[in-house]
Amino acid sequence: MEFNQVIAKELGLKITQVKEAVNLLDGGNTIPFIARYRKEATGELDENVLRDIVERLDYLRRLDQRKTEVLRLIDEQGKLTEELSTQITAATVLQDVEDLYRPYKQKRRTRATIAKEKGLEPLATWLLVQYIRADPQVEAEKYLNEELDVKSTEEALAGAMDIISETIADDAALRKRIREETFRIADVVAAAVAKKAKERSTFEMYYDYREPVRRIPPHRILALNRGEKEEFLSVKIEAPLETLHRMIELRYVKTGPCASWVQKAALDAYKRLIEPSIEREVRAELSDRAEEQAIKVFAANLRQLLLQPPVRGKMVLGLDPGFRTGCKWAVVDETGKLLQVGVIYPHSGKSKREEAKVILRKAIAEYNANIIAIGNGTASRETEEVVAEMIREDGISTEFILVSEAGASVYSASKLAGEEFPDFDLSLRSAVSIARRLQDPLAELVKIEPKAVGVGQYQHDVQPKRLEESLHGVVESCVNVVGVDLNTASASLLQYVAGLKPAVAKNIVAWRDEHGKFSRRDQLKKIPRLGAQTYIQCAGFIRLPDGINPLENTPVHPESYQLAEDILKKISHTSVDLKDHLADVRKKLALLEPIELAEEFHAGIPTVRDILDALQRPGRDPREDLPRPLLRRDVTHMEDLSEGMILEGTVRNVVDFGAFVDIGVKHDGLVHISQLTEKFIKHPMEAVAVGDIVKVRVIGIDKGRDRVSLSMRDLAASITPVI
Repeated sequence: MEFNQVIAKELGLKITQVKEAVNLLDGGNTIPFIARYRKEATGELDENVLRDIVERLDYLRRLDQRKTEVLRLIDEQGKLTEELSTQITAATVLQDVEDLYRPYKQKRRTRATIAKEKGLEPLATWLLVQYIRADPQVEAEKYLNEELDVKSTEEALAGAMDIISETIADDAALRKRIREETFRIADVVAAAVAKKAKERSTFEMYYDYREPVRRIPPHRILALNRGEKEEFLSVKIEAPLETLHRMIELRYVKTGPCASWVQKAALDAYKRLIEPSIEREVRAELSDRAEEQAIKVFAANLRQLLLQPPVRGKMVLGLDPGFRTGCKWAVVDETGKLLQVGVIYPHSGKSKREEAKVILRKAIAEYNANIIAIGNGTASRETEEVVAEMIREDGISTEFILVSEAGASVYSASKLAGEEFPDFDLSLRSAVSIARRLQDPLAELVKIEPKAVGVGQYQHDVQPKRLEESLHGVVESCVNVVGVDLNTASASLLQYVAGLKPAVAKNIVAWRDEHGKFSRRDQLKKIPRLGAQTYIQCAGFIRLPDGINPLENTPVHPESYQLAEDILKKISHTSVDLKDHLADVRKKLALLEPIELAEEFHAGIPTVRDILDALQRPGRDPREDLPRPLLRRDVTHMEDLSEGMILEGTVRNVVDFGAFVDIGVKHDGLVHISQLTEKFIKHPMEAVAVGDIVKVRVIGIDKGRDRVSLSMRDLAASITPVI
């Protein structure tokens, strides 16, 4: 199989693009490096397309390996025909290969194999021919054999029918048609497990449920799977028996005295052999599609969360709310350095509430804290009230914001947190993490497992390995898009830089601790286990704000330093002027034409374009161009809400059926997909993303269930995208 050609056709790319991308990937190059620094070779393929190529290439290679294995196994049995070999070789999906292999696959002892042991296979073959002038009873008498335990014609015919049933069930072409028809006409049916039928649960809507397979959305599949796993639901696939049985009859049943026997075998083949396996296959494919969608949603939300704009230059007081164990607090300076920690108990009576406010006032005044970051977990809204009350009473300018604390407990208990804060209790560490998440979400969130971030749907119901691989790619992409300060980055952050492994990242930090700050990128070559190829991969993604060469605080790769200097020389400047005369450099660079420069310096147009952009904005963090998070100075209660009220909020999560928006009340409000925009959209992500600041209208309030329904219709133009 010509993989490059297949992938190019599927993805709508040129074969040369795919070929170059595959060659680079097979050569050990990382996706971020290829996307950024090998644009000429791939025709400017972005990371998403490159990941699609990797996914399809992996599948096609596994398919090819399986074909080779199946051909070998059948050939060893002496049953490989030219026609079968051609069918297997031409197969484009793994399921087709498995269907073709099914008749030759070593099976456990079945009714058909027992019948074959009794010598009844010739009788089955005779019945399938369905001679017009034939008597099955007379023919069956020829196979009576006491030694083989065939004592009557009925037993002989029953054994022959078992062989026919298995023959029909192993028909690859027929199975494919039945599978396709099942997807088209079958329903997913769910019912409450008897012992749970009267029990209240989150699965109540599925206690008596039916939906066509072809229309059921991915999130519903995962919900049904979870309900079944937790033993609340029984789930099955129901398809019209008559329709599918008729398909088998049309293929196998003819006329004559043998037809009724083959017809019975066909019905048995479907009900006993085909239907159960097709149901498993259909459910497996539905689950696979649902998992893929859930992972895409999680990945997209994670990317938005990681790339939220940092809040720079602010002293932050982080609060990890709690009832019984109190609220842990920590103050960090503008660089994230911990200054002080403590515990307050604002939810343990009036006197403790006032005492908590005194402690917070003192910390805010002593460290001039500009912002209070409050974790959004248990007791978060109650803690918000205390903070807002204090701000009103004192008339201070300090603002507060809810920060996602998902995974904070995971970080607090981690080895990394223990190394950072060996003298602090786990709960105090989480308060530090919450404060730092506001200052630099990316640098802090990379310290925990991506799946613990909690911005998806049913992420705990998908295959962990598959989820981990996808989310690792998202984190890697985000880190390399932003770039990493080599002199301040933690090993947790460095390990996501293109080409760097965790062990090498730790070696970098160890070298820095021993020798002091890096002043040049090429000093990385001194790091143990960081070879020439790794240096090429990572060099362009690290930054040195105080480096000797100003180019090292830009995305310009060392291999292009000379080209960058030549471009600067053309406008009578050098790289040194990027620090002292940046305004003049920008003005002159803006007048240059990339195409002309590429021709003059024999370089690629995409590379020249990227260099011009980098030289005009050295040290740029792409996140800083985005709107800052929504800060508050007061709280809103459910009692304050009324239908028709327009509020401003932050999108906290996006799922298949809508978006959850933080509007300042205890529970996030839901904007259903139908209320996101006036026009039809297939998925909420077409309208909003995690972190967006949006205006919403209250359209429903259910105080008993703490639910608020929101709408953005007629208000869509007021979205402030954070990413």
